[in-house]
Amino acid sequence: MNVRLPRPAAALVTAVLAAAVAVPASSPALAVPDAAPAAATPTAPMATQAAATGWTPRPEQYAKTVTTRDLAIRMDDGVILRGDLTRPATADGKPVAARLPVIVTITAYNKTLLSAGGGAVLSGADPAYLVKRGYAQLTVDARGTGSSQGQWAAFSAREGKDAGAIVEWAATRSWSNGKVGMTGASYMGISQLFAAARQPRGLKAIFPQVPAADVYRDVVASGGQIDVGFIPLWLGLVTATGVFPPAYGLQEPEAGFKMATDHLMGGLGFTLPLAVQALLGGDPAYDGPFYRERSPISVIDKVKVPTFLVGGEHDLFQRGTPLDFERLQRNGVPVKLILGPWDHLQGSSGAEVPKAGYGTLAELQLRWFDHYIKGRDGQLDKIAPLTYYEQGSGRWVKRDRWIASDLSARQYKLSGTSSVGGTSGRLATGTPAAGTSIVPPVPVTGLCTRSANQWTAGVPSLLLKDFPCFTNNRFNDLGGLTFDTAPVSTPVRFQGPINARLYVSTPTGDGMLSVAVEDVAPDGSVSRITGGWQVVSHRTLDTTRSRYLDGKLIQPWHPFTKATQKNLASGQVAPVDVEVFPTGAVVQPGHRLRVAVQAFDVPHLLSPLTSLLGQLVPLTVHTGPSYPSSVTLPVRP
Repeated sequence: MNVRLPRPAAALVTAVLAAAVAVPASSPALAVPDAAPAAATPTAPMATQAAATGWTPRPEQYAKTVTTRDLAIRMDDGVILRGDLTRPATADGKPVAARLPVIVTITAYNKTLLSAGGGAVLSGADPAYLVKRGYAQLTVDARGTGSSQGQWAAFSAREGKDAGAIVEWAATRSWSNGKVGMTGASYMGISQLFAAARQPRGLKAIFPQVPAADVYRDVVASGGQIDVGFIPLWLGLVTATGVFPPAYGLQEPEAGFKMATDHLMGGLGFTLPLAVQALLGGDPAYDGPFYRERSPISVIDKVKVPTFLVGGEHDLFQRGTPLDFERLQRNGVPVKLILGPWDHLQGSSGAEVPKAGYGTLAELQLRWFDHYIKGRDGQLDKIAPLTYYEQGSGRWVKRDRWIASDLSARQYKLSGTSSVGGTSGRLATGTPAAGTSIVPPVPVTGLCTRSANQWTAGVPSLLLKDFPCFTNNRFNDLGGLTFDTAPVSTPVRFQGPINARLYVSTPTGDGMLSVAVEDVAPDGSVSRITGGWQVVSHRTLDTTRSRYLDGKLIQPWHPFTKATQKNLASGQVAPVDVEVFPTGAVVQPGHRLRVAVQAFDVPHLLSPLTSLLGQLVPLTVHTGPSYPSSVTLPVRP
C-alpha cells in the first residue's frame, strides 16, 4: 500500500528490490542530462548461445555504449516524462552519428533504481546486447513514477495515450531512423500492448514478457476474492520506488519538487483509496469499467504489429498471456509464444528462455527486431507459433495453436466421499458414486504450496530456495478434500484451460472453492499442476463468453459484478463452475490425476471484509448421478 504496508508485504517489497540489486545490471547505465552525454561505459560480454534452428546471432558492431539521462518528453497535457537514452559509442566515448532504430521500454519501477542496482529480475535481457548491434535504447518512467511528473493511475487510458506518444516521440528524434520496437516484462510488457493499440507511427514490432489480458480475472480478484498476496506488494513497490528524488533535482529543483508532489498525490488519490475500497467491498472489488480500461484484452484487437510473447505456467498472468496470444493469432498478427515453467520473476528475467531451444532472450529479441525492423531474415518460420513446457515430462512441446485441433474434452467425475486428513474419493470416467464431503474453512491452506510462491510473484522462492512446500502439495492437501483416479495406464496429456464443476451447498449460501489439479506420484508426492478459485455467490455463468470444447465447458466466464452476485438459498445445492487456469501437462503411467478442493488459498486471496463472515464457512461438495461434480480437461490422444 502507500505508506503503511502490512509487514509481510513490506518485507516482500524489500525482497524484490534486494533481488534486483543482487543480479547483473540489465537496464542501461544512466548518466547526465540531455545536453551532456555520460562517459562511455563498456559492458561485459554476454554469453551467446546459437539457436538450434540454423539461425546464428550476428556479432557486435560497437564495443561501447553511452547513456544520456532524464531526457524531457512532454505530453500533450504539459506533463513531462523522463527517459534515459543509451546509444552505441565511438572509441572516444561519444554517441555514434548514425540514426538508429529505437527500442522503447516504459517502466513504473524507476529506471534509475533498476539501472543503478541491477534489475535483471524485473527487466529481462540486457539492453546493451541490442545497442551494441546497432539499436538505441530509450527507457522511460511512466507518468507519476520514477523521475516523471504526473500522478500514477496504473494502465489508465491516459497512460496508454502516453505510451503511444512516447513511441512517436522516439521515432522523430534526430538520433532515430524512425523505426521503433518495444521490450520489457510485466508492467513493461503490458505497456507495450497499450502502446501498440494506439498504432503510433514508427512502431514495427514488440516483445512483451509476462503481460496480462484481463487484469481483474488474471490477478486482481481470482474467482471473486481479492489478491492480497501480490497487489499490496505491487502497489507498494511502485509507490516505494517513486519517492526517491530524481537525479535532475539539483539542476531543476522546481521540476523535482513538482515530481515529488505529484507522486505523493498519486499515492493518496489512487493507490491507497483503491486498496481500501477493494478490501471494504466497494466498487474496486467488482469487475467493471475501471478494470476494462486497464485490461489489454479490451484494446488488443487494435494491435497490428508483430508480437513475441513470453509467459509462465506459474506466473501471475498464467491465464492472460495465452489469451493475448490467441486473440492476436486470430486477428492475423504475426505472433509467437514461449510458455515456460516459470513464476513471475523467472518469466520477467527470461534467464531460462534458452531451454525452449531457440537461444537466449537477448538473441530472440535480436532475431525478432532484425527481421521486422532491419529487414534481415530471422528464419522465424523455424520458431513454432507456440512452444510450451509440458509439466510431468519436462519436454518442450511445439504447436500451432493453444486450443489445438487434436484436443478433445475428457470429463472425470468426482465419485464417493472424501474427508480431511487424507481420505480420498475417486475420479472416474464412468458412473460416479453418490457422496457428500465437507470442506472445512482452514485459514492456512494454500500456505504450503506452490500457489503461495506464484501469487507473491516468485519472491518467496528467492528467499527459500528448494523449500519443499513449493514442490510437494502432499501436506497442504490434508486440509481439504482430494479425489484421485486409479494409477493411469497410458499418459493423460492435456493442454489449455480446465473447468471444475462442483455441486455445493453452504450454511450461508456463500464460500470460496480453491481447486488444484495435481499429479500424485507412486511414492505419494504431490505435484501441483495448476489451480483455480471461485466464490459461490459469484457463480453466475455467462455462456456467451465461456469456452467449450466438444460441447463441454472448459473455460467458464463469470461477470463478477455486484448485480450478478447472489447467495444460494439455505440448503440449496447448485453447480459452481471453477475456472482452473490453463497449462500444459502429462500424468505419466503409474501416476494418479488428483483434484484437491479447499476453502482458502493463503496468502493469495482474502474475501472483502463485508463478505468475510459469510465466506468463512464449511462447504459441502455433492457427488453422484444426481450431482455430477466433475473436472473437464482438453486432452490429447
